[in-house]
Amino acid sequence: MTTFSRTPLCNRADIQRFEQEMPFDQRLAARSIYDLFVATAQRHPQRIGLTMIMTGAADEQPRRINYREMLGLIRRAANMFDAIGGKRPGVAYMLPNLIETHATLWGAETAGFAVPINFLLQPDHIAELIQASGATILVALGPHPHLDIWEKAQLVKGLLPHITLIRVVPPATPAAQDVLDFHATLDRYPADRLLMAPGSGDDISAYFHTGGTTGTPKLVAHTHRSQIVSAFGGSVMLHMSDQDVFTSGFPLFHVAGTIICGLSCFMSGGEVLILSPVGFRNPAMVSGFWKIVEKYQATLVGAVPTALGAILDVPIDGADISSVRVGICGAASLPRAVGERFEQLTGKHLHEVLGMTESSGLTCIDPAGGERGPGSVGYALPYTQVEIRQLNADGSVGPVCACEEIGVLTVRGDTVSPGYKNVEQNTGVFSDGLLNSGDLAYTDAVGRIYVAGRAKDLIIRSGHNIDPLMIENVMTTHPAVALAAAVAQPDAYAGEIPVCYVTLRPGASVTDTELHAHAQTHIAERPAWPRHIYLIDVMPVTNVGKIYKPQLRVDAAKRLVQHIVTEDLGLSDARIHVADGGKRGLKVSVVLPESLAQQVSKVTAALADFVFESSVAVG
Repeated sequence: MTTFSRTPLCNRADIQRFEQEMPFDQRLAARSIYDLFVATAQRHPQRIGLTMIMTGAADEQPRRINYREMLGLIRRAANMFDAIGGKRPGVAYMLPNLIETHATLWGAETAGFAVPINFLLQPDHIAELIQASGATILVALGPHPHLDIWEKAQLVKGLLPHITLIRVVPPATPAAQDVLDFHATLDRYPADRLLMAPGSGDDISAYFHTGGTTGTPKLVAHTHRSQIVSAFGGSVMLHMSDQDVFTSGFPLFHVAGTIICGLSCFMSGGEVLILSPVGFRNPAMVSGFWKIVEKYQATLVGAVPTALGAILDVPIDGADISSVRVGICGAASLPRAVGERFEQLTGKHLHEVLGMTESSGLTCIDPAGGERGPGSVGYALPYTQVEIRQLNADGSVGPVCACEEIGVLTVRGDTVSPGYKNVEQNTGVFSDGLLNSGDLAYTDAVGRIYVAGRAKDLIIRSGHNIDPLMIENVMTTHPAVALAAAVAQPDAYAGEIPVCYVTLRPGASVTDTELHAHAQTHIAERPAWPRHIYLIDVMPVTNVGKIYKPQLRVDAAKRLVQHIVTEDLGLSDARIHVADGGKRGLKVSVVLPESLAQQVSKVTAALADFVFESSVAVG
C-alpha cells in the first residue's frame, strides 16, 4: 500500500511532527499538475483511476480507464488545446461529470489554465465569466434530452464570437458548422508525449468562480503549487492510498470535486468512482448508494449534509458495506444528528472537511486516523497555518483569539490563492498572503477547530450573537425533521431575530407547537429560540447541495413585510418585492395601487424602524 505518510496523522502534534521531518518540496517531487499524473502512471500504470457509472444498476458495465490511459488522455487534450489556443491557452468548460471532463480539466491545466463553469448559470452570466477569465476555448456537452448545456453554449458563442467551441458528443454524431468535435479532434494529437512545456509552480492553473448562482461571481486564481499542496494535505489527512475507492458526487466545476474528490485521490493512486454525470442530483445515486458501495468496494464515502441526509434515509437492505473505512462531509456545516445517524448505520466515523475556493479547495480536515471531534473540522492541513483572529469593528482582523473565543478564521501558506482575477475584489479577503475566510470559528484545548458559521450568517439579536448552527443542530434531532436552516429575520426592536426553516422526513408530520417546544427544551440560550418556525416542502440549495441561506433570508423578510402591510395596515392590494443585496443586506420595495396613494407615508413610517433598505411607490 502506497501512502505519503507511514502512519495516519491523528492530532495536531502528529501534523507538526510531520511538517518538521522535512520541507514540502522534499516530500513531493511534482512541480506541476502534469507531474502528478506522470508519477502515478509510472507507479500504477494498470491501476484503475476513473470508473464512470450511469445508473448504478447491478448489471451495469461501467466505463473504466487506468492511469496509463488517463495520462494519455491528458496529453492528447493538452496538445489539442495548445494547438488551437496557442501558448498558455485558457479553456472554459460546461460539462457534467464525465471522463472527458477530467481529460479537459487536467489537460487545460497542463497546457494553460482551466475555467470550470457552472452550467446552471444563465448564458449572459457564463459569457461574462469567460470574457473576464481570458479563455478563448469553450468545451461543452452536445445536445442532451435533459440538460440544456449545448443550447447555452451556442448562445455564449453568439455573445463571444472569438471563442473556439468544442463539442463533446457520442462518436459518429453528425458534424456541426463552426464547431470542433472533441473526440475526433483529440485523436489527431499524440498520447505518448507533450508538444509543449507544461505549466508549473506559480503559473496559474485555473480560475474557479465563486459566489453562487446569483450576484456577481468572483474568479479565484489557483496555481499549480496551491492545488498540489492542498491536494497533498487532503491525501495525508485522510491517509489515502492506492487501495482506496472514493465515491464522487460533486460537480467538476466545484473545488471539492476537483481537489479532494479528484487530485488528492489521483496523486495517491486511488480510484475515483463517478456517481453519474450529475452526481446526487440523479435519484438513482441516492436510492442505490449502498448497493453501489458494495459493488465497487468503496472505502471513502462522502457528500454534502443535504445529500447525506437523503442517503441515510435509504435502508442498507442487506448491502455489504464493510469496505468503508471512513465517511467524509463538507461544503456546509454538518448537523450533529446526521453524523450520529451515519455512525449508527455504518459503524464508521463521519469526518468533516473545511474548504474554500480561495484556499485551493481545502483548509482543515478532521483526520481519518484520529478520534472524531463532533462538530469539529479538525486541524489545518500540513504546511498550512490557520489562526482564529479577533474581528475588528472595521472588518479587519486583529490579534489571535484565546481558546474557545470566537473570531474569524484566517489562512496563510501555499494553498492560499494569489487572489481574484479582478484585483479590486481582494480588499478585505487577501492581504499580504493572509486569507480572511469570513468563517467564524474557535479552537478547543487540544487545538481542534470549530466553525461557528459564516460571519454574514451570524444572527445579532439586541447585541447578542447567535450561532445559527446551535439552532440547526437542535432542530435536526427532532425525529420528524430532515433539514433545518436558521436565519435572521428583521425586527424593529431587536434588529434581528432568529427564525428557522424546516423540511420533514418522508411521511412525517409535526405541529408548529411541537417544534417550538422541542426548540425551547433543547436550546439553552433563550435569545436563540426561533421566533418562527416555517415548514417548507423543499429546502433551497446551491449546485453542490449547500443550503442557500440568502434565499431564506429574503423569504423571512418578505413574510415580515407582507404581515406588516397586509395584516397590520390592511393593504391587501400592495405588491411586495424583497431582494438580497444593498448596503444593509436587504432591499425591500412596496408598490401600492393608485387607489392607495395616500397610504405611502404610512407604509414608509411602518418600515422605517427596520435596518433594511426600503422604498414605497405608487404604480
